[in-house]
Amino acid sequence: MQLVIVESPAKAKTIEKYLGGDYRVLASYGHVRDLPPKDGSVNPDEGFAMEWETYADKAKQLKAITDEAKKADRLILATDPDREGEAISWHVQEVLAKKKALPKAVERVTFNAITKPAILAAMKAPRELDTDLIDAYRARRALDYLVGFTLSPVLWRKLPGAKSAGRVQSVALRLIVEREREIEGFTPQEYWSVLAEMEADGTRFTARLARFEGEKLDRLSIGDEGTAMRAKAAVEAGRFTVTAVETKPATRNPPPPFTTSTLQQEAARKLGFSASHTMRVAQNLYEDGAITYMRTDGVQMDGSAIQAARAAIAHRYDAGYVPDKPRQYQTKAKNAQEAHEAIRPTDFGRDRVGTGDHARLYDLIWKRALASQMASARMERTAIEMEDGTGRHMLRATGQVVLFPGYLALYEEGRDDEGDEDSRRLPLLRTGDAPARHGVNAEQHFTQPPPRFSEASLVKRLEELGIGRPSTYASIIQVLKDREYVRVEKNRFFAEESGRLLTAFLERFFEKYVSYDFTAGLEEELDDVSGGRAEWQSVLADFWRDFRPRTDEVMEQKPSDITAELDKFLEPYLFPKQADGSDPRLCPNCGNGRLALRGGRFGAFVACSNYPECKYTRRFAQPGGEAGEDTGPETLGNDPETGLPVERKSGRFGPYIQLGEGKEAKRASIPKDIGELDLEMALKLLSLPRTIGAHPESGEPITASIGRYGPYLAHAGKYARLASTAEVFETGMNAAVVKLAEAAAGGGRPARGAAQAPLKVLGTHPTSGGEVKLMEGRYGPYVTDGTTNATLPKTADKDALTLEEATALIDARAAAAPAKKGGKKKAPAKKAAPKVAAPKKATAKKPVAKKA
Repeated sequence: MQLVIVESPAKAKTIEKYLGGDYRVLASYGHVRDLPPKDGSVNPDEGFAMEWETYADKAKQLKAITDEAKKADRLILATDPDREGEAISWHVQEVLAKKKALPKAVERVTFNAITKPAILAAMKAPRELDTDLIDAYRARRALDYLVGFTLSPVLWRKLPGAKSAGRVQSVALRLIVEREREIEGFTPQEYWSVLAEMEADGTRFTARLARFEGEKLDRLSIGDEGTAMRAKAAVEAGRFTVTAVETKPATRNPPPPFTTSTLQQEAARKLGFSASHTMRVAQNLYEDGAITYMRTDGVQMDGSAIQAARAAIAHRYDAGYVPDKPRQYQTKAKNAQEAHEAIRPTDFGRDRVGTGDHARLYDLIWKRALASQMASARMERTAIEMEDGTGRHMLRATGQVVLFPGYLALYEEGRDDEGDEDSRRLPLLRTGDAPARHGVNAEQHFTQPPPRFSEASLVKRLEELGIGRPSTYASIIQVLKDREYVRVEKNRFFAEESGRLLTAFLERFFEKYVSYDFTAGLEEELDDVSGGRAEWQSVLADFWRDFRPRTDEVMEQKPSDITAELDKFLEPYLFPKQADGSDPRLCPNCGNGRLALRGGRFGAFVACSNYPECKYTRRFAQPGGEAGEDTGPETLGNDPETGLPVERKSGRFGPYIQLGEGKEAKRASIPKDIGELDLEMALKLLSLPRTIGAHPESGEPITASIGRYGPYLAHAGKYARLASTAEVFETGMNAAVVKLAEAAAGGGRPARGAAQAPLKVLGTHPTSGGEVKLMEGRYGPYVTDGTTNATLPKTADKDALTLEEATALIDARAAAAPAKKGGKKKAPAKKAAPKVAAPKKATAKKPVAKKA
């Protein structure tokens, strides 16, 4: 018997069908080991020796692999054809060797597509594990561990509110923060354009004023309304005739097939997919045998695939759409990784695969790969110049005509920022013609700051700089979101306060390690390791030699000194020069205090030097105090019973009200659905819980209050939800009894399997086809597609949850489930008990490792 190891169960099932009865194919479900989240997992003093730990939730699967390996004559490691795949195979081999279950014959095979010919061909060409790729994996994993476990404790002690920093994620964050600074520091410049609406032979077109009073104009030449009105009048008064017609042929060549990064960019532009969702859907398509491997830097296609593409083009179009010679592409990406094929369909005869997002992504991949072998588009670009009688004013019109669409008949590449004036059609004009003028417009414009990064443009920029690898971009971006260093609005990244402060800290104290050149250079060194040109321990030693002393040096500084340095470093941003020349650090509240950056328990803020007499503060990320100011507690009035002041304050979790001072003070959060907060409402909130009365059957009191998850009723240990804060004070006995009775029908909470109204219906799951709902459970909100339930992470905002995010949670939970079950026949009997215990094991270890 021959044992084959792959990553996923879907892949295992397909390959076992192709290989026949002598083969047993098992899945490892991804990585089986990792560095444990504790000090000492990487020991620089012992040649960067690593201590690996088996994932707790992989124990059953590893046991199954071990049992089969003991019976096998040959072990075939058939994981993905990249560094991570090589590393998984190495880990499996190491685990089996330690358990003395390693068969005598161990071989490694790789294939770029899960099709029968590709699998059978790979089995005939086995090799040994690539030690260079494994060394590159170990070096990268050790680097990330050393940065995380050395730098993060510095952040926790010296920068309140910071969660973690990573070798590549911090550089990606810096890109986003620097773009934010560019936008905030941008000064718009006014300019005007003068456009004439012309017509010839029944075709209207627009001409732009290109010369005025003998001077050639560029985009910013007309900078005020007065000049614009003079120019408009000159165009209206003149009679313009054609003085020059220039026609040039142009050719547009098709883009190459997708790499990982270009697929992520185009899916973001055209389909609105996040990088992580794109890779998840592409993984499914690969495992189904529909496309080739989706983690690649290569743009070349196999010769047989090129011939298949050309045949498909000839079948779909006429012979003119097939170029004379097959197109060959070369990668332009900096630090291109292993030379795999581009992402392409395994069968160009299939123009449709799957449904939903899977069908949409496959369609994109199929069209891009097919178009890459099609003929170029031929165009004709025309520029027309028209002068008035004086020759001092000239209008210019440009346009183009597509003579032969070529690959554009099938596919056109998307752009991050659209805008093309040359695509307009022009009438046929000759020298001496005088087109009719229908009107002249003078339009005011202002220069625009650079746009914020989208996922597509961020991935593109990271690739241009040679930072990270395409296979890691999705996880890098997800970490920035999970840490709440950035937020996404309308598909654009906005830097949050914590992200800006972390970037400032790293730029000031670890400038070298967040520089683009250093990070790209480190990637080159890791590529040298994978290519056998460098030794992995030497690369780590060179990095550690300078990094460790620097972290020790920063750790020795006092937090107050760190804050003072950041205050100086951020002065141009926090305290920009005022237009009237006044002191930007002067406190606007007391008039004589000085503003400075301060560090608090929950992060940084700007405060007055006259504290506690002056309690003026503002959030860190509010340059110049434009918004977010807090002049201290607001007194709403005095409690008529105690005479104590009732104050409105701001805390870590938002605004709240307080009665009294010290330990005896009463506090209550201010619900979001309250409009104007006055003394009367404040006293009502402070008086909660409100007793409605005694239950007519039990005699126990019914109370109404506001808890962590909103307003609710309580009676004898049973609860019922209320819809709003107003209901807490308005619900009477009859309504309360009815609500409690309805809730009691489910045992005071939604019973497992019982009908329950969803909080929100998000849409249809792209794979299972089930309706994805947001539900309220005993342990908090969760999402379900009717088959798999997934609890929302604590960092997730259930009100802002999207279908994409819910689907990702469901897929992740479903992927983890098989490792926790016995077999298919035993699963129903064990379903109730292990389902509670198993997640505890997973959450006790794995998230800690990822966090570091």
